[in-house]
Amino acid sequence: MKGNPEHGDEVEVHDAKGNALGRGLYSKDSAIAVRIYSRNAQQRLDSSFIEKRLRAALDRRKLWGLGADPATNSYRAFHSEGDELPGLIVDKFSDCLVIQLGTAGMAQHRDVIVDALAAVYEPRAIIERTSAKIAEREKFEAKTGVIWGEDVEEIVAVERGITYRLPWGLDQKTGFYFDQRPLRDRIEALSAGKTVLDTYCYVGPIGLAARRGGASRVVCVDSSEKALNAGSRIAKENNLDITFEKAKALNYLEEEKESWDLVVADPPKLAQSRAGRDRAMKAFRRIAGASVRATKRGGIVVVSSCSSAIAMPEVERCLALGARDVQRRVTVMERVFQGPDHPVTPAFPEGLYLSTLIAHVQ
Repeated sequence: MKGNPEHGDEVEVHDAKGNALGRGLYSKDSAIAVRIYSRNAQQRLDSSFIEKRLRAALDRRKLWGLGADPATNSYRAFHSEGDELPGLIVDKFSDCLVIQLGTAGMAQHRDVIVDALAAVYEPRAIIERTSAKIAEREKFEAKTGVIWGEDVEEIVAVERGITYRLPWGLDQKTGFYFDQRPLRDRIEALSAGKTVLDTYCYVGPIGLAARRGGASRVVCVDSSEKALNAGSRIAKENNLDITFEKAKALNYLEEEKESWDLVVADPPKLAQSRAGRDRAMKAFRRIAGASVRATKRGGIVVVSSCSSAIAMPEVERCLALGARDVQRRVTVMERVFQGPDHPVTPAFPEGLYLSTLIAHVQ
């Protein structure tokens, strides 16, 4: 990269010998100075190129059956680096799209992105829910609300035959966690006849899966009253009997002892970067230990990390040490990652950010 680019500019990237490596968007104060979107150093980030990337992402998902089954009409439609436009997230909620922008460069192309999304998906509405923290860090204006199409009062996701009506005011991600769909499948399959505790539950999709899978009792715990109210309404609308309790999940777990057949702990991102990994691992070890202690002997414990800084080897270590802390033993039976609508390119292994262990407790 040569010259004096402005924050958010398109730039060519060359190695020390002058060989072209590609073209990307410049972030002046970021740890990642340039996010490459094309290996062609001359490729402009114009409407035709963005639409091409969007259609390629859609075609990939069709190969895995996404969009073909009306029982799951909602999923991640575009996954940043995984779909080769770093800084762009798009989630499909039935006939609406929700976008998040992660860089100043991508924000400068907001209008072109919206037009391309409208052409590819023909949605009823496009809604932006960009993180204010990210926008502040990247020095661009975050937008929230409908930016194209009809006004909508709520977003609706249908996943695995369960309908989620999600009101405004839920701040997590775009409004839902599509990345845990594979885990919800497994929880549903493992829950028949069991008592299930779902902590850090958000609106309770894991608990809903457990109850539909035949769990005898399901309690979902979270500290967000808005999320719990939404989850309670969603459970009733889907005729699933679940108890929602407001509490700090770790406190709740530490008060339980060999009480549940199946315990799930899916905490929010504990490490924003590798610099905070050691502190985050101490916290995750404590969560893992409390989860194991809350599980009956012979039961199942499930722990998830949504930070690439705490990847599968670190999750395994935290679970092993956490179990030892509470004088228990665990045997890992399954490892679960994010679904195929969250693809990862081999050149960006950090894109595999979601790691889950399903273990037998002894």
